[in-house]
Amino acid sequence: MFVTFEGLDGSGKTTQARLLADALARDGVDVVSTREPGGTPLGDRIRELVLHGDHVAPWAEAALYVASRAQHVEQVIRPALERGATVISDRYLDTSAAYQGAGRGLGLDTILDLNLVAVGGLVPDRTFLVDIDVETALARVGDKGDRIERAGAEFWPRVVDAYHHLAARFPERYVVVDGRRGPDEIAAEIRDHLR
Repeated sequence: MFVTFEGLDGSGKTTQARLLADALARDGVDVVSTREPGGTPLGDRIRELVLHGDHVAPWAEAALYVASRAQHVEQVIRPALERGATVISDRYLDTSAAYQGAGRGLGLDTILDLNLVAVGGLVPDRTFLVDIDVETALARVGDKGDRIERAGAEFWPRVVDAYHHLAARFPERYVVVDGRRGPDEIAAEIRDHLR
């Protein structure tokens, strides 16, 4: 099974990805826990560039994420799935559709299509959107965020709208959970959905 977690920075998605991976591992499941950007040596270098570098043009940003994701799928995700492991990823291609496609104004479908080509059409079995409002997310992140987290105020509502659009468009794989609740309550709901 391939499970991804999506949401705004500060939504709690990273915590939920970790809690699910830990719970499945306790149940004896072979789990590969990973994140994007990153997950490979190339991906980690790209992560440093896009999150902590100077100005990166929107299309360059999108292309770097696609490159990281293509390497991630080839080197980590597909091999794990082929051996029968469950892969839990903190972010995947929907992040690029929401952040670069909608947030940066490059076109949600354009970025989604580009990513689908790069990953050979591999989509998650289940995507959990940990949904919170922009104000809560920004308050949780504070002013210490990375380059993406410091995007202008007009950026974030577009990202939220894109995630809601994706959840409505792909209801067979998306589960939206209320990220304003406590981590344990959210984790229990996620495990119930997977059962």
